Order: sequence, then structure tokens, then C-alpha cells
Amino acid sequence: MKDKKHICVIGLGEFGSELAVELSRQCEVLALDQDENRVNAVVDKVQRALILDVRDFTGLSSVVTADFDEVIVSIGEDLEASILCTLHLKKIGVRSIQAKAKTEDHATILRSVGATEVIFPERETARRVAAHIINPNLLDFVPLEADYRVMDVAPPDNFYGSSLADLELRKRFGVFVIAIRELVPPRFVFLPPPDFIIKPSDILVVIGREKDLMGVQHWKKPAGRQES
Repeated sequence: MKDKKHICVIGLGEFGSELAVELSRQCEVLALDQDENRVNAVVDKVQRALILDVRDFTGLSSVVTADFDEVIVSIGEDLEASILCTLHLKKIGVRSIQAKAKTEDHATILRSVGATEVIFPERETARRVAAHIINPNLLDFVPLEADYRVMDVAPPDNFYGSSLADLELRKRFGVFVIAIRELVPPRFVFLPPPDFIIKPSDILVVIGREKDLMGVQHWKKPAGRQES
């Protein structure tokens, strides 16, 4: 049994190289690109990095096998290479192929030739930046199905000193606090109890619909609900 996931990242532009380096902290990463300079830039930061033209099926199949847990195709500009690489990976038998797309048409083709998931890094980054501008208390979020999100939220000032039971976030908004990140002292509280008192040094990890999560930030506690 493998202790770590085996991941291959193909295409070492800005997104691909950052992804490969981050994944290498917890996974066994093989990074591929036909540009020698890009490979040299990550060779000391990942487990393996090779110069390879992934349009060549023979060359690609010699280093990538069906045993890989995930392959990420991060080739954005060269549509031919992106599509051919995805097609080759499907032929090799890779079970999970995530492919970066530039347009909806590109995404449609990638899915048709074997991509199990299509990603739009620029689009996701734009959504995160917009969310932070709209709501500065929003620290991070993870998109789920439909419009549900898991968000890291800095509690508004009027939450301080109140318990989760007093705030009644689930009843009022249909959102649920699944964890608390306490910063002072550092501690992670999973499924905090109803009597947990919110402090300025806490980060709330909340799940719910995006519109409801945003609404929480602008809600004022009813009079008489403060802690004694």
C-alpha cells in the first residue's frame, strides 16, 4: 500500500509549478514540461521533474502509468498539447485526470477526450478576490455542490462574548459552524458545543449557501441576547 498519493503535474507555467511544489509537501510528485528552464526551476522542489514533450504518446507512457492517483494537465496556451495529452492519459488508463481549460469550448473537448474534471484557475481566483472585496471578513472558501460553500470567517464584532447557541446561526440562516480555529492559544475545535463563546481571536469554519453565509456578516444580535 502506498503511503502517499502519486501525482503527476504536466505543464509548469505559473499555476502548474506552484501546484507541483505545494503538492510535493504531502505527495510524491512527478513534474513534466518540455521547457528545460521550467523544469530546472522546480527540480529541487519536487520528487521528480523531467523534460518531456507530452504530445508523444510513447514518451508520456514511459513515465506515466495507470498507477498514478491523479494527473493534472496544466497546459493552458497550447490547445493541441493539452488535448493530445489528455487523450493519451485516458489511453494509458489514468483514473483521475484534471485538465486546465481556457474556454468553455476547450473544456468541452477536454471532457470528451477523457478529462474527469476541468479546472479554470483564473476564474476561481477571480471569484475568491471578488468575494474578499465584497466581504473583508471572509478569509477563505471552498466551493461545494450548487451554491454551497465552506468558508473561513472572521466573526463580526457583535459576535464577541456570545455563545453559538445565543447566535442561533443555524436557525436564523440555515448555516452551520463545523469548527473553530482558535488563534490564542492555537487550537482547532471540531464541531464546537453550543455553549462555545466566540472571542476576537477565533475563526469560524462555516458551511451553508453562499448568500446565507454573506448575510451572517451583516446581522446584528437581537437586544437582550448578550452574555451576562
